[in-house]
Amino acid sequence: MVSKIVKRTPTKSIKNKSHNNRRSRKKTPIKNATAAASLVVASINKSIYTCHRRLIKIFTKLARIATPKKTPRKKGYQVLEKVPANPPNDAVVRSLFNDRITLPPLLSPEKKTIFLDLDETLVHSTANFPPEKYDFVVRPVIEGEKVEFYVLKRPFVDEFLKFLSEKFEVVVFTAGIEAYASLVVDKLDWRKVVSHRLYRDSCKEVDGKFVKDLSEVGREMNNVMIVDDNPNSYHYQPDNAIPIKPFTDDLGDEELKKLIKFFEGCDSVQDMRDVVKGYEFDDQEVKI
Repeated sequence: MVSKIVKRTPTKSIKNKSHNNRRSRKKTPIKNATAAASLVVASINKSIYTCHRRLIKIFTKLARIATPKKTPRKKGYQVLEKVPANPPNDAVVRSLFNDRITLPPLLSPEKKTIFLDLDETLVHSTANFPPEKYDFVVRPVIEGEKVEFYVLKRPFVDEFLKFLSEKFEVVVFTAGIEAYASLVVDKLDWRKVVSHRLYRDSCKEVDGKFVKDLSEVGREMNNVMIVDDNPNSYHYQPDNAIPIKPFTDDLGDEELKKLIKFFEGCDSVQDMRDVVKGYEFDDQEVKI
């Protein structure tokens, strides 16, 4: 019996086996690494998506809280919402139009407004060195340095302010800087009769001079009057101005006493400019 011998090629089988082993050793770690990387990327993407949604919700809530309710705009001056019935003495509203300063609206639109200058009209101040006569001292910080101002009140100023407040809206309108003028008015207005205060930032600078434009502070021109020692101040509205003699240190001065008499009955006139026309001023006397 002849046995059938099957030839084998050991070289080829061994080679193939070795080759297959190498392929299996190489492919298995790569597949595992790729799968692990895919899981990591998927996990990161999921975390990013979740954080993104949470951030959107948070910012949506914040925007809803921070955004004020819209109110329809009115013609003229933009007035802040919910102006208190009795606003603080120094309350003014900065308009969104042309960066103007305007006063809060009056509860009684027909009420008259008297604008009063401060320095040389109601008081006289001397800086750094005390004069012989003064009523109080204020120490504002100006350009980083404390400055002493010795302030002398004009005779009858207390009576004048009290009288005006009983019939008119009283507004101090000064070209002085707020750091100084606010402290002076605090001392001067001890009865709290001044309704509002306007400072240098409410003036217009024209040729190096400060002009108080009454047409831009939210009051009708027929209902306003300004008392000022400086004609440049009322350059735009001379028909609404009562000039007054500058005050320095004359304790016998009676200008404010005369103005009390002048303003009696002015609260009922139709147009304050008609009253101004009947007022004459000179250095010696006031004629009504």
